[in-house]
Amino acid sequence: MTSHNSVTSRNRKRLAATIVSLAAAGAIGAGAVGSGVVPAFSDPVKLDQPVQAPSFGDVVEVVSPAVVSVRVRGDAPAADVAAPFGLPEFEELPENHPLRRFFDQFREQQPRSPQPPGRGFRPSAQGSGFFISEDGFLVTNNHVIQGGDEYIVVMDDGTELSADLVGTDERTDLAVLKVDADREFTYVDFADDDNVRVGDWVVAVGNPFGLGGTVTAGIVSARGREIGAGPYDDFIQIDAAVNRGNSGGPAFNLSGEVVGVNTAIFSPSGGNVGIAFAIPAGLATTVVQDLIDDGTVQRGWLGVQIQPVSEEIADSLGLDEASGALIVDANEGDPAAEAGIQSGDVITAVDGRAIESPRELARIVAEYDPQSEVEVTLWRNGESQTIDVTLGEMPDASAATPQPSEPEGQPGAETDFGMSVAPAEDGNGLVVEDVESGSIAGNNGIMPNDIIRSVNSQPVNSAEDIHAAVEAAAEAGRGAVLFMIERDGTNRFIALPMG
Repeated sequence: MTSHNSVTSRNRKRLAATIVSLAAAGAIGAGAVGSGVVPAFSDPVKLDQPVQAPSFGDVVEVVSPAVVSVRVRGDAPAADVAAPFGLPEFEELPENHPLRRFFDQFREQQPRSPQPPGRGFRPSAQGSGFFISEDGFLVTNNHVIQGGDEYIVVMDDGTELSADLVGTDERTDLAVLKVDADREFTYVDFADDDNVRVGDWVVAVGNPFGLGGTVTAGIVSARGREIGAGPYDDFIQIDAAVNRGNSGGPAFNLSGEVVGVNTAIFSPSGGNVGIAFAIPAGLATTVVQDLIDDGTVQRGWLGVQIQPVSEEIADSLGLDEASGALIVDANEGDPAAEAGIQSGDVITAVDGRAIESPRELARIVAEYDPQSEVEVTLWRNGESQTIDVTLGEMPDASAATPQPSEPEGQPGAETDFGMSVAPAEDGNGLVVEDVESGSIAGNNGIMPNDIIRSVNSQPVNSAEDIHAAVEAAAEAGRGAVLFMIERDGTNRFIALPMG
């Protein structure tokens, strides 16, 4: 028998003997206890070798000096830095809530700056950030610093340093600050997105609730999440605890590389529920470099209105699968229209990169610099073709779309789909005057006052034109026809099944 087994055997025998003794004492009575004699083990029971569980200590020790708290002051009201999904203020906690007393006490302990008349200082400890260069560039969220005019960076050792704003990008919720100090900063690198997998460990370091450097751990729960935060949603979902004040902080892999910038949480209860979202490293790297170089982000621009390709739309166009981005309209004078892209085209690839959805098209085009020339592959009239497009620059804001005048009532003609139509007032298309309840048109979302501009990319000015388009689709073996509808000044496509 080995020495290890001998020690274990002796420990078990002693433990068994002690248990027998205690049982005997219990049988005799409670006299021993009453007399103040407390039985004790001759040796404490413990494992001879500790269980080897994963530790994040080495990672945290290395990266913590690069992670900071970001305090912002300004004239703007305090922002909700828990990001798009939000958290309730602590004043909303019930009086008897176990956390209420703790946070009340914590708030009382914080130093308070006098507030000059007419100036709305934002509270301290608004968010988190991390250094990405030795000379003091650091990353945080746009919503953390938005509206501020004074930025204080608090290091992990408590040192406070003033920072300047380099640039922000509202569309991706990223911002870059710069600390000018006579020192070299510990900094971290971004990870390669291709190496981030669902199930990988992540460590989130940040400043939740203004508590200072706090570490939580979890895994990558999902990738490519769209949460409605903006046109470039492509978030990493993690289950590490992320709370108010973690915004702008990093999520690390076990190599100490930043896999994402924590920016949003889903919290119906107001606290961490294990669903947090981080801007992926690949996107953050590109945006951050642009901000450092130019103070702003320039993105490529096609100038199109797009919508998803449903199964019905794919069938109506003769596409083998429901993927790509359907062009609802190509804005006159913008790059797509100038290159010959038309309403009803489906963009399936850009420079050979497959396009699965409108959101993916927007992201890929935005990665190019303005004036870049790209090859756009599209589906038109039942066949694939390519068009070279010189991209423009994405405008700061979209121009308002003029609202169409309300069409006057005219005698309508019935169609094959349970709706009556009449010529549009501008002579371009047909106005839907009435839609039968339970009809094909009604069940697929067509409404009175919609304007039908085309059917299967062909202009229509009468019910007979619609009927002709249906017959042509049937002869081509398609199961649906594609209507281009204008509603409230916006175009969209609706596929109506035949028969």
